Amino acid sequence: MEPLCERFSSTTFDENGQLAGFSLHYEDNFNFGYDVVDAIAQAEPEKRAVQWCDESGAEKTLSFGEISRLSSQAVGALRTLNIGKGDRVLVMLKRHWEYWFIAPALHKLGAVIVPATHMLRVHDITYRIGAADIKAIVCAESEDLCDRVREAVHEVEHPPILLTVRADREGFQRLDVLMASQPEQIERIPTRATDPMLMYFTSGTTGNPKMVIHSFTYPLGHIVTAKYWQCVQNDGLHLTVADTGWAKCSWGKIYGQWLCGSAVMVFEFERFNAEMLMKVLEKYQVTTFCAPPTLYRLMAKTGIRREAFASVQHTSTAGEALQEEIIRLFHEDTGLEIMEGFGQSETTLIIGNFSGSQPKRGSMGKPNPLFSVMLVDHDQNPVPVGETGEIVIDTRQRMPEGLCMGYEKNEEATARYWRNGLYSTGDTAYMDEDGYYYYVGRVDDVIKSSGYRIGPFEVESVLIQHPAVRDCAVIGVPDLERGQLVKAYVVLRDRTEGTEDLKKALQVFVKERTAPYKYPRLIEFIDELPKTFSGKTQYNVLRERSK
Repeated sequence: MEPLCERFSSTTFDENGQLAGFSLHYEDNFNFGYDVVDAIAQAEPEKRAVQWCDESGAEKTLSFGEISRLSSQAVGALRTLNIGKGDRVLVMLKRHWEYWFIAPALHKLGAVIVPATHMLRVHDITYRIGAADIKAIVCAESEDLCDRVREAVHEVEHPPILLTVRADREGFQRLDVLMASQPEQIERIPTRATDPMLMYFTSGTTGNPKMVIHSFTYPLGHIVTAKYWQCVQNDGLHLTVADTGWAKCSWGKIYGQWLCGSAVMVFEFERFNAEMLMKVLEKYQVTTFCAPPTLYRLMAKTGIRREAFASVQHTSTAGEALQEEIIRLFHEDTGLEIMEGFGQSETTLIIGNFSGSQPKRGSMGKPNPLFSVMLVDHDQNPVPVGETGEIVIDTRQRMPEGLCMGYEKNEEATARYWRNGLYSTGDTAYMDEDGYYYYVGRVDDVIKSSGYRIGPFEVESVLIQHPAVRDCAVIGVPDLERGQLVKAYVVLRDRTEGTEDLKKALQVFVKERTAPYKYPRLIEFIDELPKTFSGKTQYNVLRERSK
């Protein structure tokens, strides 16, 4: 059968073969569990859906027929626990293969899946239970995680149902055991495409994280993500490096990939190891690969085996901007160009270097035609070519399927981010004459020094090129004379001593490679940068440290 993305979407291209138009068409009751998982299973039950392995060498292959059966049995088990349509279910399954039938099961049920990373602490879990009215928690069986969940549950007024897999744990029921007695096929449960399907808690670099709600149309918005940015292939094998608790899992490990006919590679590990990841790429002949910038930086700095990427035909990245130097090093080692993209937990891919386009290193690419993208100033007026503006999505004509429904229980935030029909991303960029977008930084991160506007990423892109630098982050700190000074936090490579002479050398290094006013007047060496669970630098923590 042809990939289902062809059934649900229409695409047009310009005279240069570049993506120019994209639209979706679907029934009012579209549900990914029935209309994608079960539909593929009915047509091609043996088609590979998931290839899983872990650090110990254990492996498992799941077909769409198996995913369909297991998800239906999971629906039966959840219904015996009185979990049904509209209920919120917190899912903390690391990279367990069970996620790939539990997620479709919750979709079939009409429940709202709330993915979360297993790294959450007790207060994080407690906050999510109360904020989202969690009815049940499905978590991995590790003793430490189960202990944290039990402790969190003791602190709430209405304790949720606790479920786990693979092993018995005190206070938890075994979902996989409950499933065993359930029928392998179920009657379709009525849902609507406009119903809530998925909730993400944003990374929360400042304050408590917001609750982002997506409807059942959200998976369809990821057709562009998978087909034209990640360039997944029908019957191919795509690997996105992400925990199931991250929005990046939805971007690269299930929805768009299955809609485009590709299986997903899942490598379960506790700590990232570049060599082990490369062995997985090589052993399973992965065809397309996507990873956050942090991992590309680690691989580029520690060395990449070209033969490990022999089967990989396309690589991509998103999550935060990736320095051009890392893209260059990766290309030298593999012959592959890393195609950047931009989006948020609130959206599917907004901007990307798409198939058929000629990428420009350092650029996020061009807007996804699913969205009407603009760059505006503080008063929401469009900015000229070459000038920095905030990235917004114009929703005055229509609400695109890849954009969230709003922020749950937070009318203030919803109103703040949707002003006059424009959705504000909070990120800034500029566009060149060819229509390519270049990331500058978060609105709050832009540094204003002596009348100049300086994007932290501009300085970081130069600093990372220095052989002594493993990682870095740049912020603005208050200064009576200049308004703000550029300050760099620098993580040095192993066995490199952080001396005053090295600070001066780094300052000269930046001055020689970019406009002199951008160089960091202050440099502080630091062991590790503060990061969110998803690996993004927490600039607000660095600003607090500098006070």
